[in-house]
Amino acid sequence: MARNPGMPRRLGTGVMRRALTLRYFGDIVSELRRVTWPTRQETTRLTIMVIAVAATVGLFLGIVDMVFSRLIGVILGK
Repeated sequence: MARNPGMPRRLGTGVMRRALTLRYFGDIVSELRRVTWPTRQETTRLTIMVIAVAATVGLFLGIVDMVFSRLIGVILGK
């Protein structure tokens, strides 16, 4: 059976998979080029803010835990 030269040739699944993988990684690279990366100063400032908020929340929860522990101790008579 002769092939019709006007019909497109079917690609194997391996070739198609490689083409899609290359296109996928190409899309990733193009998206990363469009990202607006923070400056060193912004990164430092935001890191300090995160650490301060985490320390404040930790301190608050520690105090609440201590108060409830003593309250339960008084209620149970220990």
